[in-house]
Parts: sequence; structure tokens; C-alpha cells
Amino acid sequence: MTSRWTTRIGWEQLPGHVRGAVNEILDSPVVEATGQQGGFSPGTADRTLTANGRRAFVKAVGEPLNKESPRIHRAEAKIAASLPDTLPVPKLIGSYDANSWVALVFEDIAGSHPQTPWVATELTVVLNSLQKLSDLEVPDSLSQLPKLHTELASDFSGWERIHDDPPRTLDPWASENLQRLRDLARIGLTHLEGQTLVHSDIRSDNILLTDEHVAILVDWPWACLGAPWFDALSVLLNARVHNSEFDVDTIIQNHQVFATMTPECVDGFLAGMAAYFIDSARLPAPARLPTLRAFQQDQGDAAISWLRDRLSATS
Repeated sequence: MTSRWTTRIGWEQLPGHVRGAVNEILDSPVVEATGQQGGFSPGTADRTLTANGRRAFVKAVGEPLNKESPRIHRAEAKIAASLPDTLPVPKLIGSYDANSWVALVFEDIAGSHPQTPWVATELTVVLNSLQKLSDLEVPDSLSQLPKLHTELASDFSGWERIHDDPPRTLDPWASENLQRLRDLARIGLTHLEGQTLVHSDIRSDNILLTDEHVAILVDWPWACLGAPWFDALSVLLNARVHNSEFDVDTIIQNHQVFATMTPECVDGFLAGMAAYFIDSARLPAPARLPTLRAFQQDQGDAAISWLRDRLSATS
């Protein structure tokens, strides 16, 4: 298993105008900043403490680090400001966007990431939060979010590109079943349609578990409208990344968040996500994100392994 840690800068390495803006948002200067690892951004991710005792979580990035990352922060700022208070998400305190740098300031959540390999009790807590998400009546402020099936259309067609130019590391079973995988992914894309608020990037380092046994969902730049089970199935894929023997089938049978999901949805999801991750993993690494491609390969391998197990059991 490859590390998901990225090469982040720290609070003191931020330009003075960014640190000054954060201090203004918090109405007091930051006197302590503790860097957090995980995720895929070269920017800061700090739990901060101000002179007047206020705690916050600050993330900031600029174009000198990665030209695409500020755009992602801008998207998150817009979405986070519109998320209902009833959801298990951190509150956005404020944001700053100037001189090619973007900073987001959130309430600090007293919590930690789920254990990896995953344990069933923590996974259930996460699925309970995702159930709240799937039950939400999407407010008007979020009704114009992109459609999940539209956003993933190119990604799910990755088998076409793999067919034309196979990676040398392509799993032998996948190589022998390319046409079947292409068909499953194409059908799977149609199952992603829906009107549920979808985070679309759920994994262990985008979740914080509190002492009150609540899973707080963080990092929202990719929010979409789509199938109510997509995020929950993404969590199960993440569990399989860390433990290929994890009993995902029992969880699918027993948790309400999967109630509207059919076996064809699972197979199509796995084929499509495998196409996306395997096709992406062979690309050059983006600036200052050296671990991204290895992470994507791990995800793709896990999706293929799970799908192969499923199809073997039904053949």
C-alpha cells in the first residue's frame, strides 16, 4: 500500500497577505498551527489556534504550487457556504481569494480519520452520516450542481483508451475481459443518475470521526447530484483498498443507505471506477503531487479485484 501523504507547505510558508487575511477572518492572529497530512493538495492544511483562543482549520494554496489547486479551493468555498447546517459537515467561517492564492477557514472539528484498515464499527458510523446525506432534500442553493453521470462520463469511458493503449501493468483478468468491462461501465454510468447530494470523493482522509460517534464529511469541491448510494459504495471500495478480504457484501445487505442499489449498480460502479483509476494512474504526476498516481493505481486494483470476485461468484 502506498502512502497517501502529499508534500504540503506549512503555515509559515504562506505569503504574508494570506496569513494576514486569515487573521482578519478569525479576528485574532494565529499563534499556533499544526500541519495535517493526507489528501492531494500541495497547500497548507493546519489546525490553528489564535491569540484569543479560537480554533479553526485553515487550508490554503496558490498557483505557484499547482495551477489547478486554487480553482478546486474556489469550488469548495462556494459549495461549503451553501451546505445546510443539518448535515454532518464543518462550517465555513470565511474565505480569501487574491493574488493567485485561495484560503478557506473552517471550524475545527475535534476528531480523527477512520482507522485503516477499516473496522466495521467505524464504517457503520460513516454510512450513517451518508444516510443523512442521501435523505436530504437538496436546497435551491445546491440545485445547480453538476450531474454525477455527466461529470464521470469521460472517466467511465477509460476502457476505450485502455483498449487502444493498454498499460503494461494492466491486470491479466482485466485484459482478457476488456469488452465486458467496457459494457459494464457504459451501463453503470446510467445508474449514476439521480437528484441526491453526492460528495463524490469519500475516502478515509476526507472523514473525521468524533467522540460522539458522528462522521463529519470534509473536502467538498467535487459535490454533484446523483445516485444516493454512490458515496457509500465509494467508502466500501476504500475499505477494500486497505483489506481485500473486507466483508463488504454483508454491509451492503444490512445498511439502509444501499436500499435502492441493485447488483447491476455495483458491477457498473466498479467497472467505471476501475476504468477511471487505471487510465489515470499512468499519466504523469501533477506538480507537487507525487503520490497521486500510485493512489489511483491502488484504487483501480481494488475495484478490479472486487469486481472479479463478484463476477466469478455469479458465473
